[in-house]
Amino acid sequence: MSPSLIWWLSCQAYRSKLVPLARILKAINFVIFHTVLPYQAEIKRDINLKHYALGIVIHPNVEIGDRVTIHQHVTLAAETWIGSPYKIIIGDDVMIGAGAVIIGRGDRTLVIGNGVKIGANAVVTRDVPSGETVVGVPARPLLAKV
Repeated sequence: MSPSLIWWLSCQAYRSKLVPLARILKAINFVIFHTVLPYQAEIKRDINLKHYALGIVIHPNVEIGDRVTIHQHVTLAAETWIGSPYKIIIGDDVMIGAGAVIIGRGDRTLVIGNGVKIGANAVVTRDVPSGETVVGVPARPLLAKV
């Protein structure tokens, strides 16, 4: 069983008010795959967690769209509490490279648009428009003038 399927099942259990089951599934992912995938997050069924989701850490206030690929050691961190109106929203068809970090502030929602590619080890602290490819620390458009 893949970590993405276990995560999706834990999210479905949580939404069905089966919180103990959701917690057990989250713990299974943590113990087996060394990943933190919260059941409070909003994810689609076709999420693709590469390399068995090794080292992926995701904040509960995250919404992830269709056909998103997340590579190993990615962190999606938000400076908010569970249930806050501010979150990180990842659009459809997004690829997040290995070691990338996306940090949402506590006073606004951070949006990663559709079709975005985030390079390995990039640090994203601002919205990324649809179709953009960003790299570096801090993350900037790939073809931007330096």
